[in-house]
Amino acid sequence: MPETAEQLMRSRYSAYATQNVDYLKETLWPRYQKAFNPIEIAEYAQQTQWVGLDILATEKGQADDAKGSVLFCAKCLAHGQFGEQRELSLFKKRKGRWYYVEPLEEGARL
Repeated sequence: MPETAEQLMRSRYSAYATQNVDYLKETLWPRYQKAFNPIEIAEYAQQTQWVGLDILATEKGQADDAKGSVLFCAKCLAHGQFGEQRELSLFKKRKGRWYYVEPLEEGARL
């Protein structure tokens, strides 16, 4: 299991790239798992070819922290078009395990 928020971010990127929908649900904050739509996520993952991930910044999110954020830019090809997804993601730790919670407004501080 990932020991830091950045490691979880990287593993979730890999899960999108390999269409590992179960992992995406398992690493989503438990409160949001019920609303997770695996069919929608699978379709999105199938239509997108992920070609690169840049971690731009992190705040907290180390092994001894309870929360952290990761600013990233993921590069992809979808429907024949090159695109980028830039997001500041919030991660929280529960019972020693990191979860993705939600996107934050860029510039938000923990």
